[in-house]
Amino acid sequence: MARTLLVEIVTPEHIVYTNEVEMVVVPTLDGEIGILPLHAPLVGAIRPGEVRVKIGETTEWFAVSGGYVQVHEDKVIILADDAVIASQIDVERARQAKVLAEMRLSEFAPGSRDEGYDDLERGLKWAEVQIAVASAH
Repeated sequence: MARTLLVEIVTPEHIVYTNEVEMVVVPTLDGEIGILPLHAPLVGAIRPGEVRVKIGETTEWFAVSGGYVQVHEDKVIILADDAVIASQIDVERARQAKVLAEMRLSEFAPGSRDEGYDDLERGLKWAEVQIAVASAH
């Protein structure tokens, strides 16, 4: 049997995913990285985007809102602010969240960094990531 990695995708609320996989692809701040068994130890920040895990001929996709990835021996832990498997994304709810965030962001003065602005931007990006991942898969 081929060597595998144990992958865990964890949010502050719960464990989203845990499984033995052949490969995982993570969106880091510097671009996507592919992690295979025997990967060098790594700790890095992840950006909002798509995580892919490959098990045999099957690939599973997850939307993540950002966080950190840790690789140690043959274990990958993705500590995400938010994460959801593509098949469970509520696209209509994400679209509504996107519209609401855009509307609220438009109420801020141009160049404003008032309280709440960063949270709205993060919410907008999270909604966009969910829509993109669900639409692609």
